[in-house]
Amino acid sequence: SRTSAAMARLLSALVALVMVAQTAAFAPSSWVSTRSATKWGARFQQAQPRTGLAQNECLVVMSAGSGMGIIIAGAPASGKGTQCARITEDFGVVHLSTGDLLRAAVAAGSDLGKEAKGFMDSGKLVPDQLVIDLIAEKLKSDDCKTKGWLLDGFPRTAAQAQALADTGAKCDCFISLNVPDSDLVDRVVGRRTDPETGDIYHMTFNPPPAGEIADRCTQRSDDTEEKVKVRLEQFHDNVNAVVDFYKDVKTEVDGTAKPDEVYTTIKSTLDAATTK
Repeated sequence: SRTSAAMARLLSALVALVMVAQTAAFAPSSWVSTRSATKWGARFQQAQPRTGLAQNECLVVMSAGSGMGIIIAGAPASGKGTQCARITEDFGVVHLSTGDLLRAAVAAGSDLGKEAKGFMDSGKLVPDQLVIDLIAEKLKSDDCKTKGWLLDGFPRTAAQAQALADTGAKCDCFISLNVPDSDLVDRVVGRRTDPETGDIYHMTFNPPPAGEIADRCTQRSDDTEEKVKVRLEQFHDNVNAVVDFYKDVKTEVDGTAKPDEVYTTIKSTLDAATTK
C-alpha cells in the first residue's frame, strides 16, 4: 500500500541519519579535518584524539575551492606581486599582501596604520605583533577558509612563521623567488604605481603608457636606493630562518627569468600540490 511504502522510506531515512551520527561520533582522530575546502576533495591531517563529542557532531566532507595555503617569499621587487596576480587568477585563492594591507591601514588612518607608518617611511620592518594581528584577522574570513590563501610578504621573520603556525594555518607550498641584490635595487628605484588601478610599472623595463596614466603614477616613499638597501639588509637577516621553517614544502625559483618562465615553474609546483 502507499502508506506502507511511505513508512518504509521514512524508516530508511531514519536509519541513514543514525549511521551518519555514529560515524561522526566515533571517527578516527586522523579523520578530523583541519583544512578548508579543497579542489581535490577533503584533506585531513593527524589531530588530537576526539573526546567529549556531542552525539550530533558531524564529520564535514569538503568539496569545491582550491583550499591551498601558499606563501610566496622574496626580497623587495623580486616579482612577488606579478606572480601573485597570476596565482590568484588560476587557483582562486585569496591574495593577502602585508604591504597592501599595511598601506591601506595607513591611508585609513587607523591606530595600526599610524603605528606602522613611521617604520614604513624609514624603510624598516613593521614590528611582528602588528603584522601578526593584521594577518590573523584576515585568515579568519570566510573567503580564506573556503578558497584558501596566498600570503605575500609574510612571514618575514621566524617569530612570524611560528605565529602563523600557531593559528592553525597550514602552508602547502612555500615559493622562494631568488634575485641578486644589484638587480633588486634597479627594480625598486624605477618602480611606479598607478594609484587608481594598483598596476605596477617600471620606468625602464615596463614604463606606464604616456599621458594620463603616466602622469598619475607615483613612487612609494620607501622605493629609494637608500631605503631599499635597509630593507634588503633586514630581509637577509631573517630569510634563512623563515626558509628553514618551511623546508619540507619549499620550492626555489629563479626570479631573474622572464615573468612567464617564472610562473611556469610556480604553476607546475602548485599543480603538483593539488594531486597530493
